[in-house]
Amino acid sequence: MSFLTARGVKASLATAALTLLPVSANAATTMLQSNDYVGISFWTISMAMVAATVFFLMEAGRMGGKWRTSLTVGALVTLVAAVHYFYMRDVWASTGASPTVYRYVDWLITVPLQMVEFYFILAAVTVVSSGVFWRLMIGSLVMLVAGYMGEAGLAPAWPAFIVGMLGWGYILYEIFAGEAGRVSAESAPAGVQSAFGTMRLIVTVGWAIYPLGYFLGYLNGSVDAVTLNVIYNVADVVNKIAFVGIIWAAANAATSASK
Repeated sequence: MSFLTARGVKASLATAALTLLPVSANAATTMLQSNDYVGISFWTISMAMVAATVFFLMEAGRMGGKWRTSLTVGALVTLVAAVHYFYMRDVWASTGASPTVYRYVDWLITVPLQMVEFYFILAAVTVVSSGVFWRLMIGSLVMLVAGYMGEAGLAPAWPAFIVGMLGWGYILYEIFAGEAGRVSAESAPAGVQSAFGTMRLIVTVGWAIYPLGYFLGYLNGSVDAVTLNVIYNVADVVNKIAFVGIIWAAANAATSASK
């Protein structure tokens, strides 16, 4: 398949995927108000996710080797998030309630995909065991399932919070001191090490917003739904679009250097 044909296929896939985005059937109940900052953030971020998806899919077509897989997976992260953000916007505009279920469905898909990106970028440049893939996947699922059960009232809030924090801690151990961190430090080229380190920073600092929101909103009760959703939404921009953008930068540098 030629380069131009591959790009055409990517464009067709992007167009087909974006046609699946939901369209509101009831404008009277979902009209965006000028002072609805949560609704505005949902709309702005959903369109940013759509734009990012098209960009990453188109760019994946010109990346060499295993980088193409990594960037395609990144595009799936922003595509899934875009679809869910449209639904979350409708829930908020129609009911004024936090779209907890939709948000966690989004996270249950996108967060594991982000975690395995650590495996993919290392696998693009060196040999890394499949154990890294599975440990990061399991850690993210433990963190998210526990968080959802606590926020949805399916489990006591404090025990669910503690289990979720343990899952996050397990992820941090793997990417800092575990096999993933060691492979990055010992075998990856400088460009990949830089990308790995920045992605690791996002998972450490950027992701801290989520347990903080859980604590303040569900355990402490000091944050209202408006503030909590705006914080979560802004965090998703950094933790999804910027996260994949770092992978794109590393892939772009590696592809340009190989020419």
